Amino acid sequence: MHNVNKNSMRHLLLTICLMAMFPLFLLAQDQTKVQLANEYYLQNDTTIALDLYDELAGNPANIPLIHTNYTDLLLRTRNYKEARKYLAKARRLFPDNVYYQVDAGLLEKIMGNEAAAEKIFDNLINSVIYDQFRLSAVSQYFLMKQMPAYSLKAYKQARLASNLSTLYAMEIATIHQVMGNKDLMLDEYISFLSNNPRNINYIKNLLQTILTEEEDLKLLEDRLLRKTQEEPDKPIYSELLIWVNLQRQNFYSAFIQARALDRRTGAEGDRVMEVANIALQNGDYPNAIKMYEYVIQKYSGGVNYMMARRYLIEARELYVKKQYPIDKEAIAALIRDYDSLIFDIGINRYTLESMRSQALLYAFYMDQREKAISILERVIQNNSAGASLIAQSKMDLGDIYILDGQPWESTLLYSQVEKTNKESQLGYEAKLRNARLHYFNGDFSLAQSHLDILKDATSRKISNDAIQLSLLIKDNTFLDSTDVVMQDYATVELLLYQNKDSLARQKLDEMVLAYEKHSISDELHFLKAKLARRAGNYEEAIDLLDKIVNAFDYDILTDDAYFMMAEIYEFDLGDTNKAAEIYRDLLDRFPGSIYVSDARKRFRQHRGDMIN
Repeated sequence: MHNVNKNSMRHLLLTICLMAMFPLFLLAQDQTKVQLANEYYLQNDTTIALDLYDELAGNPANIPLIHTNYTDLLLRTRNYKEARKYLAKARRLFPDNVYYQVDAGLLEKIMGNEAAAEKIFDNLINSVIYDQFRLSAVSQYFLMKQMPAYSLKAYKQARLASNLSTLYAMEIATIHQVMGNKDLMLDEYISFLSNNPRNINYIKNLLQTILTEEEDLKLLEDRLLRKTQEEPDKPIYSELLIWVNLQRQNFYSAFIQARALDRRTGAEGDRVMEVANIALQNGDYPNAIKMYEYVIQKYSGGVNYMMARRYLIEARELYVKKQYPIDKEAIAALIRDYDSLIFDIGINRYTLESMRSQALLYAFYMDQREKAISILERVIQNNSAGASLIAQSKMDLGDIYILDGQPWESTLLYSQVEKTNKESQLGYEAKLRNARLHYFNGDFSLAQSHLDILKDATSRKISNDAIQLSLLIKDNTFLDSTDVVMQDYATVELLLYQNKDSLARQKLDEMVLAYEKHSISDELHFLKAKLARRAGNYEEAIDLLDKIVNAFDYDILTDDAYFMMAEIYEFDLGDTNKAAEIYRDLLDRFPGSIYVSDARKRFRQHRGDMIN
C-alpha cells in the first residue's frame, strides 16, 4: 500500500509539472510563429503572413507582438471587416492602449465613416488631456500616421482644459512646423520664450535650423517688432530681434535694437559691443565703426570704453586695407590713433596687441621696417605678453625680414614658433609661412613636404592656403624638370609681397609674352589682375579676370577669378546687384569651391538687400 501511494504521488507530481510546462511550451511555439509571420511579412508574402497572424490573434497575449504588422496587412488587403473585428477585440482586451484606439479610428476614416472616426478620436483625446505621458504618446502616434491635425487638436484640448494659454507651446510649435504653418509655429516659440526667457539660446539654435530663407526671418522680425511695441517691458523680444537681424546680416538694425536694450537694462554698451564685434568679424566695417564710436561717445567712463577704442582702430584699419589703392594718409592716421591709445592707456596686455598692429602698418605700408622691428621686439620682451602674442609677433618679425631680404632670419623665427607650438594652430601657421618662404626661394620640393602635412590642418584657412599653394606648384612643375618657369613666377610673387609693384608688373609682362602657351598663363593673368586692383584700375582687373573665366575655364583659378571679380564689384565699384549675380554663378558652377561658404553668405545678404 505504501509503495502504491508513493507511485501515485510521483504520477501526480509529474502530471502537475507537465501541465505547468504546457503553457510555456505553447508560448514558445507562438513566439516561433510570430518570428515566422514577421519574416513572411518582411518578404511581402501576404497570404502566408495573414494566415499566421490570424491564428496568432486568437491568443490575447500575442496581440501586442503582432498588432502593427497584422493591422497593416489587413488594411493593405482591404480586409476591413476582419480589421474591425480584430481592433474591437484588441480595444476590449487592452482599453488603455492608445495606439489601438487610433488605429480603430483610422480604419473608420478609411472606410468613409467620418462621424465614427471623429467619435473615437474625440473620446481618446478627452481621455488623455490630463495625462501628459499618454497625451504625448497619442500626439506622436497621430503624427506617425500622418494625421497632424488630430495631434494638434489633442494638445489644444489639453491647453484649453488647463486654462494655461501657453501650455505645450513647444509641442504645438513642432506640429505647426510639420504642417508647414510657419507663422503659427513662430507664435508658439515666441509664446514659450515669453515665459521661459532663460531658454533663449535653445530657441535660437532651433530657429537657426528651421528658418533657412530670407522671408522666414522677415516673418519672425515682423512678429517680434509687434511684440516689442505691445510688451515693451519684456527685453527678451529685443534680444531675439537682435539675433534675427544678425542672421540677416542687417547689422545697423541690430545696432538700433542693441542700443535701445542697453538703455533699458542699464548696460554700458554691452550689447552694442557684441553686435559691433560680429559686424567686424563679418566685414561690415562701416557699421562696426559707427557702433564703436557710439560706445566711446555714450559711455566714456564705462567698462567698454577702452575696448571700443581698440576695436575702432582695428575696424578702421581693416576698412582702409579694403580700399584700393591704399591711402597712405589713412595709414598714417591709424598709426597716430594707435599712438594716442597707447599713450592714454599705457603699455599693458591690451595695448601690446595694438603695438603689434602698428608695427605691421609701419613695415608693410609705410616702408619703415626698422621702426616695425623695434616695436615687435619690445612686444616680445614685455612680461605682460602672453605666449600666443609672442609667437604671433615672432612670425610677424619673420615676415618683415622677408621684406628686408633676410630669409635666414625669417626661417629661424618661423621654426622657433613651430617648435614651441607643435600640433597647434600657431605651429601650423608657422609651418605654412616656412613653406611659403621655401617657395619664394625656389625650393619647391621642400615647400611641398611642408604643404602635404598642412593639408589636414585643423584650421580651414591654413588647410585651404596649403592646398592652393600645393596645387600651384604641382600644376606648373610636373612637365618642367628645370622649374625655371615656376621659379620666375615665385620671384614675381616675392616682389609683390615686398610691395615692389613696378618691378613685379615689368616681370609679369615679360612672362605673359614668354609663356603664353604654358599652364602658368592663367596664374600670370590672375597676378596681373591683383596688381591692377591694387593700383585702382578696376576695369583692367575685371577684363583680366574675365579672360581667366572664359579662356582658362578648365583651370584651378576659375573660381578664384569669379570670387575676386565679385569682390571688385561689391567693395570697389559698389555694384551689389552685379556682385550678387557673380556670387550666384560661382555657387552654380563651383559647388565644391573653397569660396562657397562666403559666396553663399554674401549672395543671401545682397538678395535680402534687393528684396527690401
